Amino acid sequence: MRQKMRALMLVAPLLIFVVVTFIVPILSMLFRSVENDIVPNTIPGTVIALSQWDGSSGEPPHENVYRNLYIDLFKAEEAKQHTRLGSRLNYEQSGLSSLFRTTGRSLDDIGELWQDPLEDIDPNFEEGSFWFEMMSGTGGEDFLETRRELMALMSDEDMSGDVGFVPSEEIIQLLPWTARAYTDFALWAAIRDGDTVAEEDPWESVYGALGMDLTNPDTVSAINSYNGAGASALQAAAANIDQLPQFGFREAFTEEDKDWGSADIWATIKLYSPSMTPGYFLNSVDMTLTPDGIVMKPENQQIYTTLFMRTLIMALIITASCIVLGYPVAWLLANLPMRTASILMILVLLPFWTSLLVRTSAWKVLLQQQGVINEILVWLGFVNDADRLVLMNNATGTVIAMTHILLPFMILPLYSVMKTIPPSYQRAAKSLGATNWTAFWRVYFPQSVPGIGAGSILVFILAIGYYITPEIVGGTDGVFISNRIAYHISSSLNWGLAAALGSILLVVVLGLYWCYDKIVGIDNVKLGG
Repeated sequence: MRQKMRALMLVAPLLIFVVVTFIVPILSMLFRSVENDIVPNTIPGTVIALSQWDGSSGEPPHENVYRNLYIDLFKAEEAKQHTRLGSRLNYEQSGLSSLFRTTGRSLDDIGELWQDPLEDIDPNFEEGSFWFEMMSGTGGEDFLETRRELMALMSDEDMSGDVGFVPSEEIIQLLPWTARAYTDFALWAAIRDGDTVAEEDPWESVYGALGMDLTNPDTVSAINSYNGAGASALQAAAANIDQLPQFGFREAFTEEDKDWGSADIWATIKLYSPSMTPGYFLNSVDMTLTPDGIVMKPENQQIYTTLFMRTLIMALIITASCIVLGYPVAWLLANLPMRTASILMILVLLPFWTSLLVRTSAWKVLLQQQGVINEILVWLGFVNDADRLVLMNNATGTVIAMTHILLPFMILPLYSVMKTIPPSYQRAAKSLGATNWTAFWRVYFPQSVPGIGAGSILVFILAIGYYITPEIVGGTDGVFISNRIAYHISSSLNWGLAAALGSILLVVVLGLYWCYDKIVGIDNVKLGG
């Protein structure tokens, strides 16, 4: 036991390093393939209200959904999170990114529709100190912490700290919409902006929220019997409701953009409201999640299954090419005198001393229509100048370049196995009457199969995940699924789809590895010895 513990302690630093820098990041990335927190975290009130809407009617949601959207979206716009939400939903329905972006710029204008008449009714509504006095009190500590948690989830920031404000329990009961909007404002002003809440004018959303409360007859009745801070201003507002906008937030949003009145838009938002979603995996196999269920994408948008099949087929072709070219070289290295074999081995290893990018770029120079290969073929008269071979930006260029790059990974395992095959076996077969071909095929080749298996696994797994070479020489017809994964990580920033594509690719490779083990047997694969 002491020896085992000592051995464990010796390998523990390396094990911890591998877990922290390799396994954890991979698991985190794979989790993104089903994660969908951005929608419920950014517009939590809207998600809850939207759950009660039946989209099958074809009508947009009720007023309560739009009210929640205004409160949630105003807060998200202050934190610059509304664009992230739009980008996420735009993956599922085009146009949503611009809808959220343009609406975010109009939220102040919507709030001012209620702010201006309220300030005309009572000038006290213009003063931040008045709002602070009216909204402050005791008993709202739990309410404050709930809004703090929602704010932290939405903004991805630490919202801990003293706010210098506690909402009144009485005002929370009296003006629930206003309490939500003002508490959000107070949290952001105190913690994010570092301001004193009592000295700051509230967000325009606070005025809109007060307008929401004043549309409730029970609230108006309660205000008339209210005698707390700000009672006179609230009672004046309740007495002059006719001076406030006579339309709701549904009309206000649709006035800003008619798409907010589309049931399809809201159906998409509702569909992708859960914190977990199969949408990324469905997109990875050219399917999509709709309110009516899972459907195939239009044929002109089905690209990922084609890319997966192309990746597998081309990886197999590259593996087969490496076997055909690498086997004779490995046999030659294993059977030549040591001095000559060492010189040839240096030539095999020489590409490793050159940058992968440089080698790929060299193939680009060689394969293009005005490149070295075509120039030689035209000079020799094998092809006409007008009919130069198209070897670039297609599958042919990818196969040629990747076969050259991965060939050493086939030669080295083959060589290590062939070196262990005693030459006496073939001589014995010949002495028993076998021809050179029979001795090779019946005696030598079966003993070299473990080397073919090892080299094939190395080349195939490396080929299936390559993206630099296909990106440079593959063009449209020669790119792999790995190129699309890289695009979504670095360009479109659709990490969820990239994670789903990577997960599927990982499962496919593991499945093929399992099939290989069942058919050939992984125990028969050798790297020598």
